Amino acid sequence: MSATSEFLKLMKDNKAGKGTGLYSVCSAHADVIKACMLQAKTDGSIVLIESTSNQVDQFGGYTGMVPAEFVEYVKGLASQMDFPFEKVLLGGDHLGPNAWQKEPAADAMAKARDLVAAYVKAGYKKIHLDASMYCADDEGDRHQPLADEIVSSRAAELCAVAEASYKEAFGGESDIIYVIGTEVPIPGGAQEEEETVTPTPASNAKNTMAVTKAAFDTAGQQEAWKRVIALVVQPGVEFGDDQVFHYNSSAAADLSAMIEKDPQFVYEAHSTDYQSESGLTQLVKDHYCILKVGPWLTFAYREALFALEDMEKELLSGTGVELSGLRDTLEKTMMDNPGYWQKYYPGDEAQQFFKRKYSFSDRSRYYWPDRNLTASVEKLKKNLNEKGLSLSLLSQYMPNQYNAVQEGQIKLTAEDLILSRIRDVAGIYARACGFGS
Repeated sequence: MSATSEFLKLMKDNKAGKGTGLYSVCSAHADVIKACMLQAKTDGSIVLIESTSNQVDQFGGYTGMVPAEFVEYVKGLASQMDFPFEKVLLGGDHLGPNAWQKEPAADAMAKARDLVAAYVKAGYKKIHLDASMYCADDEGDRHQPLADEIVSSRAAELCAVAEASYKEAFGGESDIIYVIGTEVPIPGGAQEEEETVTPTPASNAKNTMAVTKAAFDTAGQQEAWKRVIALVVQPGVEFGDDQVFHYNSSAAADLSAMIEKDPQFVYEAHSTDYQSESGLTQLVKDHYCILKVGPWLTFAYREALFALEDMEKELLSGTGVELSGLRDTLEKTMMDNPGYWQKYYPGDEAQQFFKRKYSFSDRSRYYWPDRNLTASVEKLKKNLNEKGLSLSLLSQYMPNQYNAVQEGQIKLTAEDLILSRIRDVAGIYARACGFGS
């Protein structure tokens, strides 16, 4: 069974009340992807890996990879982990004019069409069509959502490009599956302190589906509409620097009741990071059976490195061994290039210093590819592996990983400890989606 077929079966089983779902790995970090592949191997499941429109595009995005290069990158990681690539489902998130909002609509949409074509031709199978953002010459109140009719017309236009691109690249009938709609908060976490997050009204969700179907019909995309399987809504979950808005099933009951009656659609929930396991499980039960997670996974990666550096200092300070200086290198790297965090971390210098390390928004995730920081991480691993990690220190700083070592589940190496810490998070999602125990 192909990854797409397995995915569709999970969605169908969810609507049948079986509590199945799939978490979407929204990260390009190698260790994150490897850890989630290990988790999927344990669970006997497929793994859904998604790149966003600003992360990977036809110009390289902030990762420096075009879609075809990202596919090869994931293939290489799958090979390293002995994970069958046919069990990988690749998705494109927020594909539309997102990266070109400052340009006129005609120019932004031309680039969005090229973006979608590049994703489809590279082999991505799950495409989130999101044209919800204003372009430079769009009229209307920027404090209100762009009109559904404009959003849906542009989504249908992008769908037509995706369908044509599939036929051009692969021939035969398209098997691309589509997601429509968008969440209310910005992707990647709230920027300001909020009191509550209001779920999308069920009537709005229903209208989005109806208006988008009409736009697909007008664009001659009736066949493609049959493969639109999910709608992105806001179920009332979000996170900020140091706060998490937890899922309240009763507050979103109308949304769940509405989608339960629809034979075609499930929901896709974004910004589910840092939710409780019981909350994630309830989300899946309520038919939000595609759960996006990104910053929590890299947050766990950063936690692992900080714990390892604490152990490095305990083991090697005063021995003459040059230490990795990981925290200092991260701080210098982020200060030298503040573009990825500055506008996201308000406050005075002390508050910003704290957030650069510990914010749930985890803007530090953009900096790990830096050459100096990569060298610092490698020195940290080398120092610990050569010295030999202490079980007693491991119990102090990484108790879950101490237990995993004692049970023989992982080896006592820096690399295994890092992957295991990321799997702490992946495992929560796997269990919420009906995998594992």
